[in-house]
Amino acid sequence: MSAALACDGLTIRFGAFTALSAVSLSFAPRQIHAVCGQNGAGKTTFARACAGLLAPSAGTIQIGGNPLRGGHVKDARAAGVELVHQSFALPPSFTIAEAMEFGLTGKRGAVFTRRGLQARWRGHLEALGVDAKPSTRIRDLPVETQQAVEIARALAGDARVLILDEPTAVLAPAAAEALFERLKRLRDSGVTVLIILHKIREVLAVADTVSVLRGGKLVAGPDDAASLTAARIATAIIGHSPAPAGDSAETAEDIGALVGTDLPHGHRHTLTGPRSVAALTGVTTRPGADGQSLQNITLTVGAGEILGIAGVEGNGQRPLVEALAGLVPLTEGSVTLDGATVTDLPLAERRKRGLRIIPFERNTEGLSLSSPLWENFAARSLLAKSALSLIDPAALRRAAHKAFQSWDVRFTSVDNPARSLSGGNAQKVILSREMDAEAKLIILAQPTRGLDLGATAFVWQAMRETRDRGLGLILISSDLDELFDISDRLIVLQGGRIAGQFAPPYDLGRVGSAMVGEH
Repeated sequence: MSAALACDGLTIRFGAFTALSAVSLSFAPRQIHAVCGQNGAGKTTFARACAGLLAPSAGTIQIGGNPLRGGHVKDARAAGVELVHQSFALPPSFTIAEAMEFGLTGKRGAVFTRRGLQARWRGHLEALGVDAKPSTRIRDLPVETQQAVEIARALAGDARVLILDEPTAVLAPAAAEALFERLKRLRDSGVTVLIILHKIREVLAVADTVSVLRGGKLVAGPDDAASLTAARIATAIIGHSPAPAGDSAETAEDIGALVGTDLPHGHRHTLTGPRSVAALTGVTTRPGADGQSLQNITLTVGAGEILGIAGVEGNGQRPLVEALAGLVPLTEGSVTLDGATVTDLPLAERRKRGLRIIPFERNTEGLSLSSPLWENFAARSLLAKSALSLIDPAALRRAAHKAFQSWDVRFTSVDNPARSLSGGNAQKVILSREMDAEAKLIILAQPTRGLDLGATAFVWQAMRETRDRGLGLILISSDLDELFDISDRLIVLQGGRIAGQFAPPYDLGRVGSAMVGEH
């Protein structure tokens, strides 16, 4: 029997850079194949090449034994290959139904009436736990629902080979489990699934075979998933044992949590003292453009504490950050920082009192990608770009260089634009700027999203060290493994309200129930 998908000596070059080097893999039909690797390992490049989006510099790709013309996505789709991208490709002005039909035919509403579209796709949406109406505009959906619709759109096609690039990155645990069950049913119906995943726990939960890329080369696999352990996969991914002696950034506890093993979650950290560094009291906000708001939120963050915020995305996480930062007016309630009421103060004044923010979107909210690295670092003083001429640029460059070295940022020059950095190094630039000596409360919104194992462990270690210095931290994350292992307390937001408060040891079932309003 021919392989469902096979590549032989697949090489992809971008100029002088080799993204994939002589990768040879064969995927059997009716199986779920997982491809793992750190950021920059070549996983997305591999997926795009198999979907016909990139032409090989060398080597071949075959679908069902037939050669695939590289760089011809129409040929790949005609052969039954569908790709779910890591970044969203949904037209924001379309309804859910229109977007799904557009993805299959390329013609918006050309075949079905709106009622016909809704009836045609409702089952696929429900199968992935999407409760939004098919007539809802994509732009009005929370991010995890947009991702689920993207997946549903691909599943609804006549796919014989389905490729998914990090599909669970923004899904709640229940939605991820539902996706895995859907993929298993697809496999059993004859579909071959190629899935790129970040969490090794998820790989072991869904995959039949596992392959590992590192530095653009195949370093392991395909291996039978049943014969693998999380530690063995992690070793292949990072190139050494998960717990090297003397490596404080990649301890056994950190890597165990990152790969999603069953290591016990850490005990509750003893707070430095009873002092509160921040508090919200009865805070209510008006709905924003995305419909999110806060409803009567009361919480405190202690000195030397990491307060975790869990919840399906779109349930008040962003308004919480905006309320603490003074970016939205409160209809009720008050905000205090370090014992002082700051309810009516702007962000600049709150920063003077020690507020720091690692934003949700590092590339659009945390950095100016076209600006030099040293200017991005200088932004911690909220200097306008026009005012930088009043400061000694050489001194700022030296300060940035020193900070970047301290935070292990891999860079060639502080004059290079921020877009030249990988995701992990870009996040380290933001951390070096925000976690300064004058900080008292640090809000970290999805700080490890899209980061590889090493970069994630680095961020976790920085958070622990910052907490141990007596600062307060708020960690907002869609990754429950991360929250369970890092947080000293955990609050669940659901519908803009506090749906549950938990202390270690955390119970996945109880937290998950609170996330969907069943607690």
